[in-house]
Amino acid sequence: MEMQDLMAQAQQLQNAVAAAQEKLANTTVRGVAGDGACVVEMTGKYDLLEIMLRDDISGKSANEISQIVLTAMRDAKHKADEIIDKVMGDATAGMPI
Repeated sequence: MEMQDLMAQAQQLQNAVAAAQEKLANTTVRGVAGDGACVVEMTGKYDLLEIMLRDDISGKSANEISQIVLTAMRDAKHKADEIIDKVMGDATAGMPI
């Protein structure tokens, strides 16, 4: 393969990855815990957008609330991970890395 072809492939890959990153930045996922007592929203790039707590969560201990929030954040991260894998896989499919 000639150098010019390699450079063209590299540029194509760079453009595809940049588009995928923009898509992830504009994708929102929701993590939920405590039967909906806590909802966490983040982007596909792990930027935290919002943490929503139901009013009835205030009757729980600080430790219980912490665990519910942590579980919701882990759920959101897991969902973001799945989206990242798909979007980046689609962007780089068939291209040598």
